[in-house]
Amino acid sequence: MKKEPKRINLKEIENPEFLKTLSYSELNLLSADLRQYIIDVVSENGGHLSSNLGAVESTIALCRSFDFSKDKIIFDVGHQCYTYKILTGRDFENIRKKDGPSGFPKRNESIYDCYECGHSSTSISAAMGIAEARDLKKENYQVVAFIGDASFENGLVFEALDHLKKLRTKIIIVVNDNEMSIGKNSESIFSKVFRNLSNSKTYQGSKSVIKRSFGSSKFGRAILKPLAAFKHWLKHRLIAFNIFDVFNIKYIGNIDGHNIKAMEKAFKRAKAFNEPVVIHIKTVKGKGFEYTEKDVNGAYHGVGKFDKVTGDIKTDESLTSWSKEYSDRLYEIMKTNENTVAICPATSLGSSLFNIQKDFKNRFFDVGIAEEHATILAAGLSSNGVHPFVSMYSTFLQRSYDQISHDLARMNLSTTLLIDRAGLVGNDGDTHQGIYDASFLYTIPNCTIAMASSPSQINSLLTESIKKHGVFAIRYSKEKLAKEENIVDEEIKYGEWKGLLKGENTAIISYGPIVKKLVEEIKNRKLNVSVIEAIYTRPILESNLTGLNRYSKIVIYDAYSTNVGFANSLTKSLVKTGYKGEIIIKAIPNEFINHATIEEQREQLGISIDKIIDIL
Repeated sequence: MKKEPKRINLKEIENPEFLKTLSYSELNLLSADLRQYIIDVVSENGGHLSSNLGAVESTIALCRSFDFSKDKIIFDVGHQCYTYKILTGRDFENIRKKDGPSGFPKRNESIYDCYECGHSSTSISAAMGIAEARDLKKENYQVVAFIGDASFENGLVFEALDHLKKLRTKIIIVVNDNEMSIGKNSESIFSKVFRNLSNSKTYQGSKSVIKRSFGSSKFGRAILKPLAAFKHWLKHRLIAFNIFDVFNIKYIGNIDGHNIKAMEKAFKRAKAFNEPVVIHIKTVKGKGFEYTEKDVNGAYHGVGKFDKVTGDIKTDESLTSWSKEYSDRLYEIMKTNENTVAICPATSLGSSLFNIQKDFKNRFFDVGIAEEHATILAAGLSSNGVHPFVSMYSTFLQRSYDQISHDLARMNLSTTLLIDRAGLVGNDGDTHQGIYDASFLYTIPNCTIAMASSPSQINSLLTESIKKHGVFAIRYSKEKLAKEENIVDEEIKYGEWKGLLKGENTAIISYGPIVKKLVEEIKNRKLNVSVIEAIYTRPILESNLTGLNRYSKIVIYDAYSTNVGFANSLTKSLVKTGYKGEIIIKAIPNEFINHATIEEQREQLGISIDKIIDIL
């Protein structure tokens, strides 16, 4: 009688050791169960879905082949670690919730997490550092970098590979090739390289056959030498370009990334080498869920709640996003001004830029995961008389700090930075918070910083940004807002603030969408307080400070950036004018903020509207 495969209770897993006791049929059943579990939880919690569904079998194979309580694994970006979190005993059902596990690797969660990440292309550099420390301390364990093909579009990978070529540090690089970034990869040279490698089974097979046939005897080894020239010829006929040959790194591939047994064999081979080795696996992003497998635009890459039966992503039709509002108005500007272009680093879906991408093909540049390049590309365009709009998430803009300073601001080049996801971002947590950009832009000369409180202000900011102000940063939140019909555009002069409410002794200076809620709450409670909207947080014009000395208390309320930016600068400006009253700063502290909902984060940080009302 055929034995039924053993089914594992996923909620009772403590560590991956049990995997080594399972048969391959039981591992296949486990893979299916893990996929369904991930779909169930993400449909309720939101999170990164497609990347995790594609990495189930490879994670199982890695955990069977290595002991990650001693060996080290670094997940590039980290958004594909859900299976790993389950297999290492985390409370997966509360992932991304306050006090639950992070959606990314987290060292304080488990001994199985040796490194933290949230941005692309860092894993090989980190793996090299960990392995070099291992060797210096004369320790013995394996170090694995698990990296997707899209991460090779960032130059950091090639800086690491070039150094690895010199050091020859023993690390294992697993390239998870699914021909996808957030959505379908653009036709970059690197996507073509990996596709050619994937189609090179003839070469890989012939190489193995030759070695097995001739490598075991002295006579055979003598024959191998003249065959090297043939191998070289064959390789260049069957592989257009093996990029790892350039770096003199051993290559094993291509392996079916959903075949656990095949991957285990490859990992065993890799462990035997005393030098760096690449294992190239081919996977299907979103495998096992029809909606994610068919998704070429990236709708299920990072997703909110969805119906796991129909695949419908749950949205409130009465709401829109700031990304969409900005994209719609940018579209109109690009339609009438042919001297404008748009640039983004693989975030066209998240920033609602698809219509611009479709209708302005020659003036839209999706550079892939290459934020530094995106910024210098903008500098080149601007230096030659074309105005670039650079759309970038705040968390990724950090990677372009040097380029903003050295290449844009230093030459005072007219460029608009559309900073998406500015402010607290909620469940993605500390790796993705958009709270630091305003503060670091404050350290750079020739930078304007502004944030609209309503869609009616967007067009004024966009059109003003083209008027040769140098670097013009427009920030906007990840939070949703109510759709409005027949929006009447406001005219806002450069640097201008607005008085929204007039009171006697206390003034609140704030900005962004939260101002509307603040005004509404103050009106409801009939408080005698002035509210001033600082649409432009830089520059702080003298005209905006006129008359503030009459207030005995000024509250600076910044719900979208840390206290070392606008709040501190405004405080210094008030002191310079001779202000003698009380100044209270209620801003995000300059620290890393863990995952929770945005409302929970504001409450925890003491910057919710209720907390502000309490101090009035």
